Amino acid sequence: MIALLQRVTQAKVDVDGATIGAIDAGLMVLVCAERGDTEKEADALLSKLLGYRVFADEAGKMNRSVTDVAGGLLLVPQFTLAADTKSGTRPSFTPAASPQDGLRLFTHFVEQARHRHATVQTGQFGADMQVSLTNDGPVTFWLQVNAKQ
Repeated sequence: MIALLQRVTQAKVDVDGATIGAIDAGLMVLVCAERGDTEKEADALLSKLLGYRVFADEAGKMNRSVTDVAGGLLLVPQFTLAADTKSGTRPSFTPAASPQDGLRLFTHFVEQARHRHATVQTGQFGADMQVSLTNDGPVTFWLQVNAKQ
């Protein structure tokens, strides 16, 4: 599974002109399931995400996690993160999980996040979403947990 996380001062997701998820300071996270991923990879990625130190401590060093600072989490499904862009000028999405598996794993990821973190908002799987954010820093990290083949 893949997560592209951005430290934000604010972020929101709109669908059909209505805001369906929004946070103040925290992490906006694009989440993607790849073929072969299971709940095991989703859980491992969530643990890594919740503990990843991207917020400053008193000395200005990135030593605090979203959990430490009680920041918001905005989780947005994004299958295009799995694109194979090695050749040509059009991405291939064969590395991405099927829509059914992607939905199942995103739903599991969100449910587990809500059990482990106070403020969790989401985008909508399969929807045409407009995501807006103010990246703080900018700070952006790619996290990936690979399925055991």
